[in-house]
Amino acid sequence: MHLTRIAFFAFLVVPGHPVPVPQASEGVTPVSNTQVATYRPYTYFASAGYCPANSTLAWSCGANCLANPDFKPIASGGEGVFVQYWFVGYSPSLKRVIVSHEGSRLNSIVSMLTDASILQTTLNSALFPGIGSDISVHAGFLDEHAKTATLILSAVEKALGKYDANHVTLVGHSLVSGALALLDSVYLPLHLPSAVKFNTVTYGLPRVGNLAFANYVDAHLSLTRINNQKDIVPILPSRIPLPLLDYQHPAGEIHIQASGEWDSCQGQENESKLCSAGGTSLLTGSIANHDGLYEIEISCSYLTDV
Repeated sequence: MHLTRIAFFAFLVVPGHPVPVPQASEGVTPVSNTQVATYRPYTYFASAGYCPANSTLAWSCGANCLANPDFKPIASGGEGVFVQYWFVGYSPSLKRVIVSHEGSRLNSIVSMLTDASILQTTLNSALFPGIGSDISVHAGFLDEHAKTATLILSAVEKALGKYDANHVTLVGHSLVSGALALLDSVYLPLHLPSAVKFNTVTYGLPRVGNLAFANYVDAHLSLTRINNQKDIVPILPSRIPLPLLDYQHPAGEIHIQASGEWDSCQGQENESKLCSAGGTSLLTGSIANHDGLYEIEISCSYLTDV
């Protein structure tokens, strides 16, 4: 578990008080077992993001790769310290291109510093042309995204052409990975044909940007952000009513309860106790819930399975 990293990140965002944003009572509806099962392949793809680039390029990363045996890797990169691992490929069974990033690691001080760079900044107009100046995001996550953005765009273009595909799914778990998946979801459609469809599935996603960013995501993207029980990461950074710190989640939360039931939480920051914003705090949040169970515990099984 990432105890030191999460505690360090939480320490930086505790000062101040959560934004007192009263919200209307939003609906919470059960997610069927059939729908839950549809997320399983993406959970394994997100988990494989923690595996070394050479293993995902060969699609030989233990249980995570065996769970999606027909996957066709196109490109991978990163070295797990200064640049997070990532991979791009095509899933014939799902009929879509997959993009996955590695999440934050406890043993990487660079990763910790990325997580801790919580002041917001506007998006680079070269990478994000046409995005309004009112939109701002976590500076550390944005810097990390810039390291791989063009490489991933090139790999996605190659995969779309090679397999005559028109759908891209982006996945990621935890602080950096989930944030990178979401930023890629904003970035890639700006550079690819409008006929290409996108959706994003994240696990334990932190807050990435301000209200304008959250509204942009809701208006332009298809996002599902799955959170497990009392996981503390989805309520980080704290919602502080100060410039450059006014974080807000987009809609799309699915919350896994202690009972194992999955619920869909409507709205951006649902205040129901069955959802992260209403049911978890910095005092009651759990580190142990962060890596799962999302039916599996997200980690690289490569070292123990091959």
